[in-house]
Amino acid sequence: MKSRVPSSSTPDLLGAEPAAKPEQPHYIGHRDRLRERFLKNAEALPDYELLELVLFRSIPRKDVKPLAKKLVDRFGSYAAVLSAEPSQLAEIKGIGDNVAADLKLVAVAGQRIARSVIGETPVMSSWSALVEYLRSAMAFSGREEFRVLFLNKRNQLIRDEVQGRGTVDHTPAYPREVAKRALELGATALILAHNHPSGDPKPSGADIKMTREIVSVLAPLGIVVHDHVILGRDGHASFKGLKLI
Repeated sequence: MKSRVPSSSTPDLLGAEPAAKPEQPHYIGHRDRLRERFLKNAEALPDYELLELVLFRSIPRKDVKPLAKKLVDRFGSYAAVLSAEPSQLAEIKGIGDNVAADLKLVAVAGQRIARSVIGETPVMSSWSALVEYLRSAMAFSGREEFRVLFLNKRNQLIRDEVQGRGTVDHTPAYPREVAKRALELGATALILAHNHPSGDPKPSGADIKMTREIVSVLAPLGIVVHDHVILGRDGHASFKGLKLI
């Protein structure tokens, strides 16, 4: 007489129920829902959810919401996280080299897009685009940077260069080096820019003095300083708008 082997759909001879299929991790469904919300209305997502979307690709098998919230708490905003130095990002548990690289990739991509806009038209005719580019490139950096935008006679961008990086409240700027580089590039005008990591874009006495020194060195060469823009987290300040040059 043949013994009957219990099927997988009925209890075995000891009365045990068949093993249940393992449930998917809860974050799988969350990722799908978040992507759908992003595609429908990206602007409605808070900063930490935008970061989650970036982190999905860097960390494929883990709930990244706690990490995204931790990053926003630490740096203050989505933009500030993307602008943070890799060494600063590494201080957060869960951020390795691959994650830091992916975050910086998103930041650089945004800057390249913004720069392409100002590169297509005379800079002075697209002021809002210029400020948006400078803001994305500098406003959230933890160190001061001094940047020069070199322009041709049509006020089109020839080159955008960081001339110096400093500390949280100072960066060196050398008028004669700016003049030398302008001559090398054949620039006839330029725009100066630097950031204030403190957040307040108000020009300091040192900022005003340095700007006027650059103007005085360039004037005999026939090179015009259109403006000096200071970027801060709370906005920006224009030397031309403040009638400082």
